[in-house]
Amino acid sequence: MNILISGVGGQGVLLISNIIAQAAISADFDVKTNEVHGMAQRGGSVLAQVRFGKKIYSPLVWEGTADIIISLEQSESLRYAHFLKRGGLAVTSTQTIIPVTVSSGKAKYPIDMEDRLKNVFPRLIAMDARAEAQKSGNIKAANVVVLGASANEFGLTEENWNKALSNVIPQKYLAINKIAFEAGRRLNK
Repeated sequence: MNILISGVGGQGVLLISNIIAQAAISADFDVKTNEVHGMAQRGGSVLAQVRFGKKIYSPLVWEGTADIIISLEQSESLRYAHFLKRGGLAVTSTQTIIPVTVSSGKAKYPIDMEDRLKNVFPRLIAMDARAEAQKSGNIKAANVVVLGASANEFGLTEENWNKALSNVIPQKYLAINKIAFEAGRRLNK
């Protein structure tokens, strides 16, 4: 299984990759991860890759091989669209975060993002993850909502996911994150 997770610094991309890795480990898969922080502290692009299976030799997801692209910002999903394999699933938050290149006037943010997403990704789940997280009790759990929306595609059990969430999320935030995860799962039934 090849998964690519993208977003902007501070959105929780690395947390999601850690949860996926822990869930796969609890299912006795070999797991490799890779992350690129870029300008993460300044709101720049962040990319994480997770691969799991019987035996994995490299953490790198090659172009055209990702089973799932998870994105916490909609333009970031388009940035990495070429990694998704034919028939793969794209799961994205519809949140817009204006990059420095746009705020400085060097580029323009697309105004037709919804149409672009639908045209690029035949299998797409797009949601307002922040609104879903707010309903769950904490807007900061938006990343876990997006993860939940992709979770049914991994072939992992509820026990694997619960174990991973419990291992990665601090206890005082665990209940809210479990609610957010389930809210996301309901978006992909």
